[in-house]
Amino acid sequence: MSTTCRKAPHCGQRQTGFTLVSVVFILVVLAVLGAAMAKMSMRQHLGAAAELGAACAYQAAYAGLEWASVQVLRSASPPACFAGTQLTLGDFVVSVSCTRTQGSDGATALNFYQLVANACNAPSGNSCPNTTASVQPTYLERQLSRTVIR
Repeated sequence: MSTTCRKAPHCGQRQTGFTLVSVVFILVVLAVLGAAMAKMSMRQHLGAAAELGAACAYQAAYAGLEWASVQVLRSASPPACFAGTQLTLGDFVVSVSCTRTQGSDGATALNFYQLVANACNAPSGNSCPNTTASVQPTYLERQLSRTVIR
């Protein structure tokens, strides 16, 4: 040992504990990053599921409109509107309604049928839309309308 080291009080002792502080810091940072990535992954999965559900709701409402169009176009002339109807398509209930108005184009009398299909996955009183205040976060709804002239 040199003469200057003998005069210093802790000259010959090894420093310990610095590596432990670094390891704890790195573990905390990695844990925070892991939690953030898990949350981001969960949000992506929920977003994809919501998009799939929205597409299913659209298809259910579209199927309801097609059913209503067939009811109007295949019935006797001039057909009356059908009563409000509920269809069950998989996880969705489709409420279909019809409103008839009359008009003319010159001497030709026309019947206008306003068809509305509302599909949802959590109906209120077995019909859509769900108007209760306790609608769940996974509630899906889609409304489509069409006018048929006959």
